[in-house]
Amino acid sequence: MTKQKKKADVLSIIEELKRLYPEGICSLNYPKPYELLFSVRLAAQCTDERVNQVTPALFARFPTLESLAEADVSEVETYIHSTGFFRAKARDIVAASRMMVEEFGGRVPDNMEDLLKLPGVGRKTANLILGDVYHTPGVVVADTHCIRISGKLGLTDGTKDPAKVEAQLRAILPPEESNDFCHRLVLHGRAVCTARKPDCQNCTLRPWCAFFQKEVG
Repeated sequence: MTKQKKKADVLSIIEELKRLYPEGICSLNYPKPYELLFSVRLAAQCTDERVNQVTPALFARFPTLESLAEADVSEVETYIHSTGFFRAKARDIVAASRMMVEEFGGRVPDNMEDLLKLPGVGRKTANLILGDVYHTPGVVVADTHCIRISGKLGLTDGTKDPAKVEAQLRAILPPEESNDFCHRLVLHGRAVCTARKPDCQNCTLRPWCAFFQKEVG
């Protein structure tokens, strides 16, 4: 496939995903930037739906970053117990709150280097914050849906390494499109291209999908 054709395919995939999922937004509910940060932490090994059920009570009990920074970790645990791995998550939430209050002026950092200093924050979470909160161009949130579907489409070489997927997608996606593109892949991964059984026959990305052309079509 020529580079020019590949670029055309990438743009076609972007446009079709826009048509399917016009909003292209994160499915986690959050009024405040730090609430998104902690919701993403809670979503590890847990569904966004479950996190959205848990966070209203947590953030009602601890309505400010300062209150979370001073919270008893064991009390935070009681609010987030059903999300799994609750001890580590509660510890990270309180420690990250404390760090943001003490070192970052009570704000969520706006750059990768500082975000990665926060307990429990990796590149996926940091990129999500940079994209959704600070609207930084070119961010790629390489979550499981993004990794799986970008590989099937042939946008990456099929690697499961998040850092490699991030780098490969950055190289081909228009910077202004990349963040919403990743959100749309998540929506597509839940609705059509599921991990257990992708519904290829009803997928409108078929014309540009390497997996469909090779395995199904």
